[in-house]
Parts: sequence; structure tokens; C-alpha cells
Amino acid sequence: MFIKNIIKGIIRDAHNLKGWKTKRKIVVFESDDWGSIRMPSKEVYSHYLEKGYPVDKSDYNRLDALESNDDLELFFDVLSAFSDKNSKHPVITANTIVANPDFTRIEDSGFKQYFYEPISTTISNYPNSNRVLDLYKQGEINGVFHPQFHGREHLNINRWLKRLQNKDEDVHFSFNQKSTYSGKSDYSFMEAFDFDSENEIEQQIHTLKDGLNLFELLFGYRSKSFIAPCYVWDKRIESSLKEAGIIYLQGSRKQYVPTGENEVYNTINHYMGEKNDLGQRYLVRNGIFEPSLIPKSDWVDYTLQTIDSAFRWNKPVIITSHRINYMGSLDERNRDVNLKLLTQLLKRIMTKWPDVEFMTSDQLGDLMEEKEFRL
Repeated sequence: MFIKNIIKGIIRDAHNLKGWKTKRKIVVFESDDWGSIRMPSKEVYSHYLEKGYPVDKSDYNRLDALESNDDLELFFDVLSAFSDKNSKHPVITANTIVANPDFTRIEDSGFKQYFYEPISTTISNYPNSNRVLDLYKQGEINGVFHPQFHGREHLNINRWLKRLQNKDEDVHFSFNQKSTYSGKSDYSFMEAFDFDSENEIEQQIHTLKDGLNLFELLFGYRSKSFIAPCYVWDKRIESSLKEAGIIYLQGSRKQYVPTGENEVYNTINHYMGEKNDLGQRYLVRNGIFEPSLIPKSDWVDYTLQTIDSAFRWNKPVIITSHRINYMGSLDERNRDVNLKLLTQLLKRIMTKWPDVEFMTSDQLGDLMEEKEFRL
């Protein structure tokens, strides 16, 4: 175990060697999947189990659901209890899906056409979510929640629609539950910008532009950053993203490039603050707080280790922490336990690094633009 920990530490440090540097203690929390549907309700979850679907073996299907009023209010209470040296709260860069399938219209078309509804419509149809959009905006005003663009849907439309047209029993069962679960895979069509043919790239570009316009309509401003669902995208969409106002590309160290074969990818490695040929910057995640997704004995300590490594190498830390960690509609204990862990994490960050600064992803990107310092 001792040797393994040393190796993990060396790997963690190696990932922080290259790229943009600063001696400021900057912490960014990036959280994906806001606005997207996953498991519609406890009743639907039970229905899946009764039919023999292994949803209990998938953390996403067992715990993740559209955010509720309670989820957001409790989350914001935790974040609002802390302030950095600049009197700024920890702020969540909430990477948001702005639309979900319109199941009624799709079915009315005989599954021949795809239609979507904006998240404002989706939340109006869910119990205890009627104030979610207003809470988003209140969180923005209070400096704890900052939506950015994650895609129009968290769904590979073409693959899903083909399975519906081919009368796939599992997908139709899920469709009737108003879910996009495939009946097999944890990800279930979630790789929105994967493709079976390069001819689909033009459609992806249209979807991105449409989604970014809808984002502005919902939130009143253009998103400056984007993160592709499941870290899957082709570089050919980046120029269209830039034309639509995206100057920062969030992601992990690896970009998964579609090959035309399902779940088979080429990879491109990125580093903190790297620029592409268009001048867009990659904001690379180098911290992690995912207690709902990865079992660990001490998540707070593990996350502090990733922060310590980043700061030791004069890097800002970008912590990935998906929405699932803070959702309680399917299991209140999931939300309540993880909010306590988040509270512990923030207390220890403030104690260990009293000069910490909390930022959003685009604020960090703007700082990189102002101060070019790369070693």
C-alpha cells in the first residue's frame, strides 16, 4: 500500500508539471450534468428492477436525477457558509444541459423525428423542481452557482433514434418511462458528440449552435466555456464553438476522439492552459471529488492531496465533482452524506490555505489570458 501511494503521488505530480502556472492558490469546482434527465423517479427505478434491469448496479441510475428545489437550496447553503480572502464564496461552474427529449412529440412522429424541450419545460413537469431555474439564477447572483454550456442534450440523438426506429425492446421500455437508459450500459447514449459517420459532424455543429443560443435565452448571457459530454468530441467542431463565443474548453487530460465505431476512440492529451490553433484554451481538470462515483475510504483527504500537488507545482486546481454527488430525489442519504463531506473539504481547504481564491472556469480562463506564464 505504501509503495502504491508513492507511485500515485508521482503520477499526480507528473500531471501538474506542464502548462500555465501561478503562485496564487486558485480553486475551481466544475460540476457536469445539470439540467439533464437520468432516472425520472423512485417509482420508475423500482419498475426497472421489477423488470430485471440492473439499474442498481449503476451509480448514475441508482442516484442521479433531475435536480430538485431541495437539492439546490441545501447545496447553496453549504457553499454560502464559506468565503475566501476576497470575500468570494466557493462557486460551482455548473455545466448545464439546456434541453431534453420531447417524448410525446417523438412518439407522435412514429419515432421518425427528434424533438426536444428546453429545461424550463422539463423542470415544470417534475415534482419539487418548479423553482430550479429561479434557483440557478439566484445562485448566480449570490456567487455560488455559475452555469456554463455542457451541450444541448446529454444524448447521442442518432444512435438513440435508430434504436427506437428498430423497435429495440429495452430502449422502448425506457422511452415509456421517459428515460434514455439503454437497458445495458451505464452511459446509455450519453456520448452526445460521438458519431457513426463523419457526415454527422455538420449536424453536431447545428446542435451546438442551437444549444448555445438556447443557453443565452435561458440565462441571459453567452457561455464562454464548454465541456463535451463524456469528454468525447472531434476537433472539427472547435471552430464552430469559437464562432459561437466559446473560448475555453473544459475537460480531462484526455480528449476522446470519435472513430466511427461505438466506444472506440483515439485520444489527444491536453495540459493546463494549452492553446489550440484557434486560440481557445484547454482547462484541464487536475483535482477530483466524486464520492458518489468512486469508493474511497477518505474522500476529503484524497481531494486535499490532489489540491496539494497542484499548488506545490504552482498550478490552479480544477476539481471535478458531478451533479450526482448532490442529488437526493432517489436517495436522500446520498445528498446529505456528500454535503457533509463537502463541508469538511471546504473547512480543511480554508484552514490549510487561508489565501485560497475561488473562481469559475471562465474567470480562470480570463486570468490566463491576462497573465501568460507558462513553464
